[in-house]
Order: sequence, then C-alpha cells, then structure tokens
Amino acid sequence: MTDEALRYSRAVVIGGGLAGITAALRLADAGLDVTLLEGRPRLGGLAFSFKRGELTVDNGQHVYLRCCTAYRWFLDRVGGARLAPLQNRLDVPVLDVGRPSGPRLGRLRRNALPVPFHLAAGLARYPHLSLAERAGVGRAALALGRLDPDDPALDAIDFGSWLTRHGQSPRTIEALWDLVGVATLNATAPNSSLALAAKVFKTGLLSEPGAADIGWASVPLGEVHDTLTRKALDAAGVRTELRTKADTVTRTGDGRWIVDTGAERIEADTVVLAVPQRETYDLLPEGALDEPDRLLSIGTSPILNVHVVYDRKVLRRPFFAALGSPVQWVFDRTDASGLTGPGQYLALSQSAADDEIDLPVAELRRRYLPELERLLPAARGAGIRDFFVTRERTATFAPAPGVGRLRPGTGTRAAGLYLAGAWTATGWPATMEGAVRSGSSAADAALRALGRTHHELSLQEAA
Repeated sequence: MTDEALRYSRAVVIGGGLAGITAALRLADAGLDVTLLEGRPRLGGLAFSFKRGELTVDNGQHVYLRCCTAYRWFLDRVGGARLAPLQNRLDVPVLDVGRPSGPRLGRLRRNALPVPFHLAAGLARYPHLSLAERAGVGRAALALGRLDPDDPALDAIDFGSWLTRHGQSPRTIEALWDLVGVATLNATAPNSSLALAAKVFKTGLLSEPGAADIGWASVPLGEVHDTLTRKALDAAGVRTELRTKADTVTRTGDGRWIVDTGAERIEADTVVLAVPQRETYDLLPEGALDEPDRLLSIGTSPILNVHVVYDRKVLRRPFFAALGSPVQWVFDRTDASGLTGPGQYLALSQSAADDEIDLPVAELRRRYLPELERLLPAARGAGIRDFFVTRERTATFAPAPGVGRLRPGTGTRAAGLYLAGAWTATGWPATMEGAVRSGSSAADAALRALGRTHHELSLQEAA
C-alpha cells in the first residue's frame, strides 16, 4: 500500500492504557487516521493518578528498569523522560527487622564491571544471606543464565521448585529471589512460571551492567500517562474519545470493520483490542481465535497499596525494601503528591496481596502502622495526617506455570483485527514494558498487513 493510501486508512484502537496509546501513536505516526476509545475519563489504564484533598495520588507505585527499552521509548515519545529519571546505578536499601539481634540495613548494588561481575561485590557484602547462601546464589544465577525463556517447557515449571533444586534455601528465596520477583512478577516463586522468572532475571540482572537500574516518576503518573500523552496523541492527529466504550466489533460485507459505541458507528480497516482479557473475549467476533475460552483461563493477581501521611519526616531515603515484615516496598511520594506543610507521604506497594486485598481499612491500619514504626524509628510517636488504601484486584495477569500457552499472540484469524495488552504473548510479565511492547507489536502487524515497507522499525527491532 502506498503512503497516500495509508493516509486514507482508518484504525480504531479500543482501550486507552499503555498498550492502546502505543498502538494509536505508532499507527498515526505511520499515516493512518486513528480513533482511540477509552471508557474511563482518563488515559493510562491501571497506571493513573487521582485527587484526594490536596494530594495527587498514584493508584500504586510503578517503577521500570533501564532494560525496559519499549517503555523508555514511550516516555521519550510523549515527552516524559525527564519526569521519570533512572538511578545512576542500581542501589536498593533492604532493611531486615526479623533478625533476633535487631534490625539491619543492607543494600543490593551494582558496579560498572561487566556482567556477571557487576553484582558480585554487592552480593558478597549483602548481609541478609550467609556466605554459603551467597555462593549458592552465584551458582543458581549461572544456571538461570543458561535457560531460554522462550522454551515452552519452562512455562510448565514453577520457579520455586527450580530454585530449590538449584540449592536455594527458603531464606535465600525470601531475601533475594522473591524480593525482586514478587515486585516484578506479582507472585511468589512457587506461583511463578519459570519462563517468566527467567525472562525477568536474565534481562534485568544478566544482560548488561545497568539493566536493573530503577526508574520511577517524580511527578504523578497522570501527568505522564494522561496529560502528556493526550498532547502527544493530539499532535499525532489521533482522535481520542474518553468515557466511550465499544459495545460491538463486527465485520462488514466488504471485509472492513464497524465499531459501535452506542452513540456512533465507526468504520475502520484496522481494529486493535487493547483491553483486559475478559473484555477482549466479550468483543471478539466469532472465529477470531481458535480457542477464545483460553482468555478466560488467564488468572489475575492483586496489588494492595497502603498510603500513610505523617505529620513529620520519618524516612530519609527515596525508597527501601523490607524483610521480616509484611511490608514489601516503601516509597516517599511527598514531593510528587504536592503535599504542603510539615509531614511526609509514604506509599507501600504490596504485590501478590491475595490474603489482604479485601481486608477493611481499619484492619490494614492496625497491621501496617505498627510495622512502619518497627521499620522506621522516627515514625514512633509521629501523628497520622491521613491513612488510606487503593486496591487493584485484577492488577496483573497471574504469571502461574502454564500461563504461556494461554496468552494469545497479536494476530487473530480475522484480517485487520489485532490484540494488545500486557496479558498477550509478549514474553514479558505484566509490566508497563510488556504493555508498550504489545501495542507496538499490534501496530507493526497492522502496518505489515496494510503493506508498510519503509516506516519506522518496530520497537523490538530497534531495541
């Protein structure tokens, strides 16, 4: 298809999360007439912000790594890279309060040496494991590095069993593998596919020295994923319709598509479904997938976020991880939230929170405030200006063993219809990186079907 013909091709992207936004931007950049439909009053999917009094609150703490090349492309594309800086070098404070001899702070750090020596010195000084356990980590990491995450056989194996077979003690799994894995996979090692775990650890820790350096937004997520993104979409010529859901997606007699919103029927050559798996199932035309019921078999995993506003500063560092406590990760969101006056706003990110996601706020308050006092002596006696929780019951797809065979690819059996979302077969767990990659894959597949020959390389090819 010529560039002139591309300009008259119309695409509809259903879903305004990171996957849908990416697909819309890439299709528009290639010259298509794009409409983006989003049922919520904002863009960003499950990585968003809202107002609570004077605070601007993120629904949850979202981070990315230097190896997340697709999400970094996204930040550049919407003009938000400076608002979500990366660490110069990986440095994770880890506070263990479960030791009989008292709390102890350690750090997971890297240096500038080549892989795998970039982590060796930091691991050698990591105080939360014994000398034998640290040596065992090195041997397991070398074995992990020899795995191929794309091997379907790995998807049937759980990461916990593999770690045990490779000499990892329960303490090592708790203090190292799950410390990283629960935050990135949203599941503990026994509940994680070895294929997805291998992807996380090989890419983040064993690909290049700086791959695991951590980045996060220094402003509310909504400023990046909604405000800046809307400007980028407008500049690209995308028509964005918020508070607008697709009711049906049907094929016309001449092979085109009709997307019906109830208020409008939009005709298109290309449709990208960038919504969660159950919504995708409801919108799929008959015959678009061989086994559509597999979408309903993809489980979900929750994330609980606990938000505490103190009347004084209780934490000196930007974030830390905890051991020996129900608390997992704690971030200082004071400046990003716009908090005024004395005080500090901390956000606790609690992944794989199946046992806590539905607990009443009062019970969570009784559970977490004493834990924060145990972790942070300065919090003892501090006043609580606010305490609240946000719950994402279906935050991610569950990365359980066997999930790989359930995740569909980008294409469908229906010409011109494509799937996007972190739950599709990206090879990544449910991360912002996976979402952006899925949107890119859907757009690239659509453009190839339309005869693209010289447009911008795919993110995967450029990475």
